[in-house]
Amino acid sequence: MVKTSRKQALADYLAAHRITAIGELEWHDLLRDLAPVSESYLRELLRATGLEFAQPYSGIRQKTFAELERSLLEMLDVYTAAMASGDRDRARYCRRQVIAAKDRARFLSRRPKILAEKKAQKEEMVRWMLVWLENPEVFPAWVRIRKRYSSTTDST
Repeated sequence: MVKTSRKQALADYLAAHRITAIGELEWHDLLRDLAPVSESYLRELLRATGLEFAQPYSGIRQKTFAELERSLLEMLDVYTAAMASGDRDRARYCRRQVIAAKDRARFLSRRPKILAEKKAQKEEMVRWMLVWLENPEVFPAWVRIRKRYSSTTDST
């Protein structure tokens, strides 16, 4: 019996269900149908499809500061709505996504052969996510000020 790759299983699922966007229902179905699959790998596969991808499932993108800012602001919207509706599970899930992204940025910043510019970029990204985690509602104002006065955020 030939085992189907996760990538092929995803393609089959998307075609069979005529999926045009990834939301909560699709996310949970895919986690179940492609199990065992990590959320980060599933997220990577889904991003490659180019489909619209809702937060909090799309996670935190951090290739550039613009992506990071957009991701954190989108996550803030979901987090705020979850808190307002009393959906503590969804709010915790949002925080876990930011924590995982922060840990990834920190890991990358500490790689031995990382270029100084990239190291500074990832360290600054860690700061952004720490502010979001400390007080998400303050983040939008803080990031506007931070971008105005930090040369590090000019890097992409």
